[in-house]
Amino acid sequence: MRTVEPEDPYLLTDFLAMETPEGYRAELVAGTIVVSPPQDGTHEAVIGRILAQVFRFGCEFDVGARKGLIVPGGYYIPDGTFTVRDAMNDQPPWWVPSGVVLVLEVTSGMPMLEREIKRPGYAAARIPLYLLVDRHQRAVLLHSRPDGDDYTATTTVRLGTPLPLPAPFGFELDTADLFE
Repeated sequence: MRTVEPEDPYLLTDFLAMETPEGYRAELVAGTIVVSPPQDGTHEAVIGRILAQVFRFGCEFDVGARKGLIVPGGYYIPDGTFTVRDAMNDQPPWWVPSGVVLVLEVTSGMPMLEREIKRPGYAAARIPLYLLVDRHQRAVLLHSRPDGDDYTATTTVRLGTPLPLPAPFGFELDTADLFE
C-alpha cells in the first residue's frame, strides 16, 4: 500500500507537530486538517454497545479506540479499529494498518466526513470491513469488498433491523440496542 502525501509539503509536517487541546483529536483527511472536539455521550455509548456485542459473541480481536491509521490520502483516527490479535502490538501512534479486519465510525457533527470522505482511504488501505453507524440517517451501513478506493458491496439497515456481520465476526449485530 502506498501512502499518498499531501500536495503541500509542509502540511504533513505541520499536522504531525500539532498539539490539540485535551480530549480533541486531529486527523489529516483529503488534504485538510480536521480537529474534532470530544464526542457526546450517545456517540460513545453506541461504540460501547457495539463492543459489548462483539465480545458477547466470543469474537477474539484486539480493539483500538482511536488508533491512528496511515491510509492512502490521510491520517485517520476511526472510532474503533478491530484487528487480529497482536497486530497493534509495538506499533507507533500512527500506523500503516495490517491485520485490521474492521474499522468503526459513528457519525459526528460532520457526517459527510464519515459517510463519504474517509471511506476511500479505508478501502484503498484494503480494510475488509467498514462499519458506519449513521445517527443522522438512523441507519447502519456495512461496506465490504474493498477494490481500489471504494467498497464494492454495502449493506444498509434501518435501526432496529439486525445487520449480519460476515466472518471473522459471524453474528448479527442488534441495531435496536444501539440507541436504547
